[in-house]
Parts: sequence; structure tokens; C-alpha cells
Amino acid sequence: MLAGLITVGPLLVTWLVFSWVFETLAHAGLPLVHFFGSIDQPWLESLFAVLLTLIVLYGVGRVTSLVVGRQAFNIFEAILERLPVVAKVYTSVRQLIETMMAKKEAGQRVVLIDFPIEGQKSIGFLTRTLVDAETGRELAAVLLPNAINPTSAFLQVLPLDRVTETDLTMEQAMSMLMTGGAVAPETIRFTPAVGTPK
Repeated sequence: MLAGLITVGPLLVTWLVFSWVFETLAHAGLPLVHFFGSIDQPWLESLFAVLLTLIVLYGVGRVTSLVVGRQAFNIFEAILERLPVVAKVYTSVRQLIETMMAKKEAGQRVVLIDFPIEGQKSIGFLTRTLVDAETGRELAAVLLPNAINPTSAFLQVLPLDRVTETDLTMEQAMSMLMTGGAVAPETIRFTPAVGTPK
């Protein structure tokens, strides 16, 4: 039974993710399909909706990469930023995506911090550093995604010297989180480097 679970488990998770992506793209493209006319076969309608959605996403990406498209996108963003609630949500999500897509050299890195209690480490992403206005002490903003469901997370602000640097890549960290630690490298830097203040 365990061998069967190990074999079928990854396939099931892959299928669930693929189904969710397909359904989301199909749902987004259905208005376009209905604009061009109705299709009798539901599966063909969904497939056509996915193709149209992908074409639109590709077209939007190409247009915004051009100078005129970039200017139009900047105007669109400026309009969104004037809407009170929408501005907060849109700006936060955009900054989060830009941070998650940033290269490690730009400051984004995988770290460990003591959470929820001292001595128990949690995997996090150091998203930026800050400075304490009163003491001048360097602080770290660390995003702690939840295991299995990394779409929700905690944001911890703590002294930078309490952060343990790791040599994990973003891909390795996400694999550990998505699988509850089942997929992980053989070794990990758990103890701070010698000479690092605690």
C-alpha cells in the first residue's frame, strides 16, 4: 500500500494542480468564447477558452514589453493606484511577485528563523532588510510560507543576527514546503556560521 501511495501520490498532486490551472484558464476564457459564439461540446469549449486565454496573456506580455505598451501599462497602474482598496491589494501583490521573482543576488534568499518557539526552525524567505529607527539595528523581513499550503504565510520582522543563512535554492525550499519536508536535500545549514552573533 505504501509503495502504491508513493507511486500514485505525485501523479495525483500533479493532476490536481494541472486541473486547477486548466479550470482557471478555461473559466477566464469563457467570456471570449461566448463573444465569438457558442460551442456545443463542453470539453471543446473549455479547450478553446484555455487557448484564447493563453493567446491573450501572451499578447498582453508582448504589448507591455514594447514602449507604447509600457506607457499604457503605466497609465493603467496609475489609475489603479488612485482606487483606495484596489491600490493597496494590487501594489502589495505586485511587490510580492517582483520580490519572489528576484534573483538571489538582489537580496532574496532562503533562511531559517526560530519560529514558533526558540530552537524550532522554520524555512523563510528574507525579502528585505530594514533599520530600527531607535537603535539603528539591522532588521530582516522574513516571509514564512505554510507547509503544504504556501499560499498563506506569516511575515516576521526580527533582528538580522537572528536569521540563519542557508544554501538552499528557492526551488529546494518550495519543494520542502510543498511536500512537508519529504523532498529535501541530504544536508542543511541549521546552525549559524561560527562568528555570527546570536
